Amino acid sequence: MKITTTSRSELNVKLGLKENWLQFTLLVIVNAFVGGMVGLERSILPKLAAEEFAITGATAVLSFIVVFGFVKATSNYYAGRLAGTLGRKNTLILGWIFGLPIPFILMWTSSWNWVVFANILLGINQGLAWSSTVVMKIDLVGEKQRGFAMGINEFAGYLSIAVVAYVTASIADTYGVRPYPFYIGIGLAVLGFLVTVLFVRDTLNHLDTEASNSSLKRLKNPFLQVSLTDRNLGAITQAGLINNLNDGMVWGILPILLISRGYSMTEIGIIVGTYPAVWGVGQIATGKIADHFNKKKMLSIGMFLQAIALLLFLWADSFVMFITLAIILGLGTAIVYPTFLATIAELLHPGDRANGIGIFRLWRDSGYAIGAFLTGLLADSFGYNAAIATIATLTFLSALFLTTRMRLK
Repeated sequence: MKITTTSRSELNVKLGLKENWLQFTLLVIVNAFVGGMVGLERSILPKLAAEEFAITGATAVLSFIVVFGFVKATSNYYAGRLAGTLGRKNTLILGWIFGLPIPFILMWTSSWNWVVFANILLGINQGLAWSSTVVMKIDLVGEKQRGFAMGINEFAGYLSIAVVAYVTASIADTYGVRPYPFYIGIGLAVLGFLVTVLFVRDTLNHLDTEASNSSLKRLKNPFLQVSLTDRNLGAITQAGLINNLNDGMVWGILPILLISRGYSMTEIGIIVGTYPAVWGVGQIATGKIADHFNKKKMLSIGMFLQAIALLLFLWADSFVMFITLAIILGLGTAIVYPTFLATIAELLHPGDRANGIGIFRLWRDSGYAIGAFLTGLLADSFGYNAAIATIATLTFLSALFLTTRMRLK
């Protein structure tokens, strides 16, 4: 199927970051708004569950992450398909439409079921909007700067998560968990929607330009090959799933663990925010490095660093140690996150890119749900240490599997 509406000769489309800096910058800003929507509840939802709804069990509290993870994963898959048919910009707009009601629901609801519903909307928002910004940036820059483009994209999203997580925690510490922290979400959703509608342009013609010059073969069975049978793509996909599995554990368990240790919401906001801050800022450098360095080695190093940091959480007994481990964990994630996407893009024909990235992100973000569900069961049955140890072990095994299976040089 042809995925363009205007000829290249008519538009004189050029690829590259310099050539498309204005649209690229707009998409960076939009993705910061997308990330901020997750940061809105990253620090304070466990406290909201306990104070407003008397929900304290780990499994129950983590239910919102399970729902978010599965919905976001599914939305990623359909975002990849919609991006090639509905268009990148229209898919991004659709993502913002689902995001607009979220802060209002979290501010006003008197039922935990509505909190879960808000996370269904958040999952759709993240899947459609974040996936769209990913493929649009890759379309714009061409093959030489994919890692750097993904580093900037993920930097914007995850730094925004960190900043908003800290700010909302500080506001909650001073004024309570509702409604004031969620005012930020209204601004993020409205601005993200308006900037997209008014200023962002579609990138299908950039994709068509690259596709006309590509020597890569089209995938015969994209879902099966990206998920499993292609040894490079399959190895990356399983590592992506485990990466987000451990992030789901950190997202849900770390605030609960810190609350049980007597830390204030401001201190929790600093610790919880440090991890995605390092993750976000670090990706500017690691994304650029991924354009020049062995991607398999980068992925292996990043996954092993995550496993080490998670394991050491078992012995953390001070604010400084929690901060240090959050930095190490963030660095490990910063190494792998843009490299995942840059490597997938490198291995796929441009015509398969949006669908292939959608399939990868389907499995990667399923890790949120699997990690939150598994962590909740383990924490409620055997305690927080057992949950952390299990996830750390799975991360270590994933790193070994990736190192053994990948053949990419």
